[in-house]
Amino acid sequence: MENTVQKKKTLIDDLIGALTCLPGVGKKTAQRMTYHLLQRGKEDALNLSDILKETVLKTQNCKSCRTLCQGEYCEICSDPSRNDDVLCIVESPADIMNIENSTNYHGKYFVLNGKLSPLDGIGPNEIGLDMLDEKLSSGKVKELILAVNYTVESDVTAHVISNIALKNSIKVTRLAQGVPVGGELEYLDQRTLSKAFEKRTLY
Repeated sequence: MENTVQKKKTLIDDLIGALTCLPGVGKKTAQRMTYHLLQRGKEDALNLSDILKETVLKTQNCKSCRTLCQGEYCEICSDPSRNDDVLCIVESPADIMNIENSTNYHGKYFVLNGKLSPLDGIGPNEIGLDMLDEKLSSGKVKELILAVNYTVESDVTAHVISNIALKNSIKVTRLAQGVPVGGELEYLDQRTLSKAFEKRTLY
């Protein structure tokens, strides 16, 4: 019987494996990134490593809206010029950046950091609905904008959130025009998102 020798894993193998944790990055892409950094971009690689470590260690969730920030509260929640009457619900911090760059929205946000998915063990508390319920019952919010994606899980999440808002007599609207079914806000172009925001409808 022929003996098979198991290849010993190297640091390069470990780096390739680590890079595949990024969305859209498969093994081939991770290999290209790894060899580029090691062959031509060692200084860039060390800089990336330093910035990544510092950012990970110093980034936390905003105590008010749950987005990512470096202090207890993010810049938007700390801005006294932002409107407390309107609250925009998004699934990820990346959605906030897209909305801020594409619209004239001046209200505040609440980040779910996910969507309801019982099969994956993601329930109301995992996406902060207990915190949202408390925020909506304060009486400050007059309109709730559902800026969530158009997927089955997101639709269920939107329905649950709208019930929380309606029990507190809060007007609920949702982005409509231009947002394709199954589309994610993070990847919408600025014009499409701007129009969808302007033409939002009662939910």
